[in-house]
Amino acid sequence: MAEEIRKSRLDETVFTAESGEKKLREIRADKGVFWRDHGVMALLGMVGAGVVLMVIGSDHVAIGSLGAVLALGARGAWLYSEQMRFQWVLSNMRLVGPGGREAYLLELETVRRLFGDIQIITKSGDKHLIKHVANAEAVVGEILAARDKRAKRKGA
Repeated sequence: MAEEIRKSRLDETVFTAESGEKKLREIRADKGVFWRDHGVMALLGMVGAGVVLMVIGSDHVAIGSLGAVLALGARGAWLYSEQMRFQWVLSNMRLVGPGGREAYLLELETVRRLFGDIQIITKSGDKHLIKHVANAEAVVGEILAARDKRAKRKGA
Protein backbone atom coordinates (compact mmCIF):
# COMPACT_ATOMS: atom_id res chain seq x y z
CA MET A 1 0.00 0.00 0.00
CA ALA A 2 1.54 3.28 -1.11
CA GLU A 3 1.31 6.20 1.28
CA GLU A 4 0.30 9.46 -0.30
CA ILE A 5 2.37 12.40 0.84
CA ARG A 6 0.51 15.67 0.44
CA LYS A 7 2.59 18.74 -0.26
CA SER A 8 1.65 21.77 1.77
CA ARG A 9 2.59 25.41 1.71
CA LEU A 10 4.79 26.75 4.48
CA ASP A 11 1.90 28.66 6.06
CA GLU A 12 -0.67 25.88 5.66
CA THR A 13 -1.58 23.53 8.50
CA VAL A 14 -2.88 20.18 7.29
CA PHE A 15 -4.55 18.27 10.11
CA THR A 16 -5.79 14.80 9.27
CA ALA A 17 -6.95 12.98 12.37
CA GLU A 18 -5.41 9.58 13.03
CA SER A 19 -7.48 6.73 14.44
CA GLY A 20 -8.80 7.74 17.86
CA GLU A 21 -7.50 11.29 17.58
CA LYS A 22 -9.65 14.31 18.53
CA LYS A 23 -8.90 17.96 17.81
CA LEU A 24 -8.81 19.85 21.11
CA ARG A 25 -8.18 23.39 19.89
CA GLU A 26 -6.62 25.60 17.27
CA ILE A 27 -3.83 27.96 18.27
CA ARG A 28 -3.62 31.07 16.10
CA ALA A 29 -1.49 34.19 16.09
CA ASP A 30 -3.15 37.14 17.82
CA LYS A 31 -3.15 40.56 16.19
CA GLY A 32 -2.77 42.46 19.47
CA VAL A 33 0.15 40.33 20.66
CA PHE A 34 1.83 40.68 17.24
CA TRP A 35 1.73 44.48 17.38
CA ARG A 36 2.70 44.57 21.07
CA ASP A 37 5.75 42.42 20.32
CA HIS A 38 6.72 44.74 17.47
CA GLY A 39 6.20 47.78 19.70
CA VAL A 40 8.58 46.31 22.29
CA MET A 41 11.13 45.48 19.57
CA ALA A 42 10.82 49.02 18.18
CA LEU A 43 11.41 50.51 21.63
CA LEU A 44 14.44 48.30 22.22
CA GLY A 45 15.73 49.09 18.73
CA MET A 46 15.31 52.81 19.35
CA VAL A 47 17.23 52.65 22.63
CA GLY A 48 19.91 50.36 21.17
CA ALA A 49 20.46 52.54 18.10
CA GLY A 50 20.54 55.68 20.25
CA VAL A 51 23.10 54.24 22.66
CA VAL A 52 25.37 52.99 19.86
CA LEU A 53 25.19 56.32 18.04
CA MET A 54 25.98 58.21 21.27
CA VAL A 55 28.91 55.95 22.06
CA ILE A 56 30.46 56.48 18.63
CA GLY A 57 29.90 60.24 18.94
CA SER A 58 27.39 60.67 16.13
CA ASP A 59 25.34 63.86 15.86
CA HIS A 60 22.41 61.86 14.45
CA VAL A 61 21.15 60.03 17.56
CA ALA A 62 17.54 61.17 17.12
CA ILE A 63 17.43 60.30 13.42
CA GLY A 64 19.04 56.90 14.06
CA SER A 65 16.55 56.12 16.81
CA LEU A 66 13.63 57.16 14.61
CA GLY A 67 15.06 55.03 11.79
CA ALA A 68 15.10 51.96 14.06
CA VAL A 69 11.45 52.51 15.03
CA LEU A 70 10.40 53.01 11.40
CA ALA A 71 12.37 49.94 10.27
CA LEU A 72 10.70 47.71 12.85
CA GLY A 73 7.29 49.18 12.02
CA ALA A 74 7.90 48.41 8.34
CA ARG A 75 8.99 44.88 9.30
CA GLY A 76 5.76 44.38 11.21
CA ALA A 77 3.63 45.64 8.33
CA TRP A 78 5.51 43.40 5.89
CA LEU A 79 5.19 40.23 8.00
CA TYR A 80 1.69 40.82 9.38
CA SER A 81 -0.37 38.94 6.79
CA GLU A 82 2.03 35.97 6.79
CA GLN A 83 2.11 35.65 10.58
CA MET A 84 -1.67 35.85 10.88
CA ARG A 85 -2.09 32.83 8.57
CA PHE A 86 -0.05 30.51 10.82
CA GLN A 87 -2.03 28.15 13.01
CA TRP A 88 -1.30 25.10 15.11
CA VAL A 89 -3.73 22.33 16.02
CA LEU A 90 -3.62 20.63 19.42
CA SER A 91 -5.14 17.16 19.49
CA ASN A 92 -5.25 14.49 22.16
CA MET A 93 -2.19 12.89 20.49
CA ARG A 94 -0.03 15.61 18.91
CA LEU A 95 0.57 19.21 17.94
CA VAL A 96 0.35 19.88 14.20
CA GLY A 97 1.77 23.09 12.79
CA PRO A 98 2.24 24.86 9.50
CA GLY A 99 4.44 23.42 6.78
CA GLY A 100 4.10 19.83 7.97
CA ARG A 101 5.54 20.41 11.46
CA GLU A 102 4.27 18.06 14.13
CA ALA A 103 5.22 16.86 17.57
CA TYR A 104 3.62 13.96 19.39
CA LEU A 105 2.58 14.90 22.92
CA LEU A 106 4.56 12.08 24.52
CA GLU A 107 7.71 13.38 22.79
CA LEU A 108 7.45 16.86 24.34
CA GLU A 109 10.32 17.59 26.71
CA THR A 110 9.75 21.30 27.35
CA VAL A 111 6.78 23.58 26.74
CA ARG A 112 7.20 27.12 28.00
CA ARG A 113 6.16 30.69 27.45
CA LEU A 114 8.76 32.84 25.75
CA PHE A 115 7.53 36.46 25.75
CA GLY A 116 4.32 36.31 23.65
CA ASP A 117 5.29 33.00 22.09
CA ILE A 118 5.33 29.34 23.10
CA GLN A 119 8.54 27.34 22.75
CA ILE A 120 8.27 23.60 22.31
CA ILE A 121 11.29 21.29 22.59
CA THR A 122 10.97 17.57 21.90
CA LYS A 123 12.99 14.77 23.48
CA SER A 124 14.95 14.46 20.22
CA GLY A 125 15.87 18.16 20.39
CA ASP A 126 13.52 19.52 17.73
CA LYS A 127 12.44 23.06 18.55
CA HIS A 128 9.23 24.76 17.48
CA LEU A 129 7.97 28.26 18.18
CA ILE A 130 4.28 29.12 18.17
CA LYS A 131 4.39 32.88 17.67
CA HIS A 132 2.23 35.75 18.96
CA VAL A 133 -0.19 33.69 21.09
CA ALA A 134 -2.82 35.45 23.16
CA ASN A 135 -2.87 34.18 26.75
CA ALA A 136 0.21 32.03 26.13
CA GLU A 137 0.42 30.83 29.74
CA ALA A 138 -3.06 29.25 29.53
CA VAL A 139 -2.23 27.61 26.20
CA VAL A 140 0.98 26.16 27.69
CA GLY A 141 -1.18 24.74 30.48
CA GLU A 142 -3.55 23.15 27.96
CA ILE A 143 -0.68 21.56 26.02
CA LEU A 144 0.88 20.19 29.21
CA ALA A 145 -2.49 18.91 30.45
CA ALA A 146 -3.07 17.12 27.12
CA ARG A 147 0.44 15.63 27.32
CA ASP A 148 -0.08 14.44 30.90
CA LYS A 149 -3.48 12.95 30.07
CA ARG A 150 -1.94 11.14 27.10
CA ALA A 151 0.90 9.83 29.27
CA LYS A 152 -1.58 8.47 31.85
CA ARG A 153 -3.59 6.77 29.14
CA LYS A 154 -0.46 5.20 27.60
CA GLY A 155 1.04 4.36 30.98
CA ALA A 156 4.27 6.17 30.08
